Amino acid sequence: MRTTETGMLRVPGAALYYKKTGTGPLLLILQGGDGDAEGSNGIADHLADHYTVVTYDRRGLSRSRSDDAAEGSIHLETHTDDAHSLLAALTSESVLVFGVSLGALLGLDLLSRFSEQVRTLVSFEPPATQLLPDAERASAVQDQEGVEAAFRREGIAGAMKKFGAIAGLNLEDREPDVELPRSGPERAANLKFFLTHDAPAVRLYRLDLPSLEVAAPKIVIGVGRTSGTTLARQCAIALAKQLGKQVEEFPGGHGGFVTHPRGFAKRLHEVLKAEGAK
Repeated sequence: MRTTETGMLRVPGAALYYKKTGTGPLLLILQGGDGDAEGSNGIADHLADHYTVVTYDRRGLSRSRSDDAAEGSIHLETHTDDAHSLLAALTSESVLVFGVSLGALLGLDLLSRFSEQVRTLVSFEPPATQLLPDAERASAVQDQEGVEAAFRREGIAGAMKKFGAIAGLNLEDREPDVELPRSGPERAANLKFFLTHDAPAVRLYRLDLPSLEVAAPKIVIGVGRTSGTTLARQCAIALAKQLGKQVEEFPGGHGGFVTHPRGFAKRLHEVLKAEGAK
């Protein structure tokens, strides 16, 4: 019988809500955007027979409180420190990590700074604009700044419209039986926090490439099969080239873990098994 455990962990400056579902090797899922511990339910349901799936609310989202809400007070490394503390509280062994978008950057930063905690990282479409050619990088940064400007000018709706266009999100392309997650009352607060703190943190973050080159054998770079020429896909391809890796395709686009949960989970399980066999 599958069990789910929940808990709260006090970390410097915040309290983190987390949950564990399933049995097997520990798999930490790092969400992107304003995704909280429930944001990966689709793939978690299909992975929990193989893994102990751990998800959590990043600080400032849903049930995870942040003591300091001042603009500019949270950096991407702040979230990495939280993930490090959560893993240290749950296990003394290295774990499997899957990160998407912002979470893909978190996974890379976690591997750079706390390599001993990560056995294998699947980094799915990390928006690492530093890897793009000069002209493309300048355009990408301008687009990212445009989302933040739209938030200040038009609010959440205007910002997320621009964000969705940059990410190439297409929620109509999905597995036939998939019901998209419904927005709860906390969604507006989560989006406001994401746009105020986390979106700028992503734009300002820079990968530690020398550390990642050393850790490259632990890294899998994922892209969506229908992501086209979107920013995050191009960044993922550039990172794979930098690390001498091949990209692995997953069903759907940037939000494939939501729109194609069955196929996405199956592909993630295949990739993790293949990495474990090496």
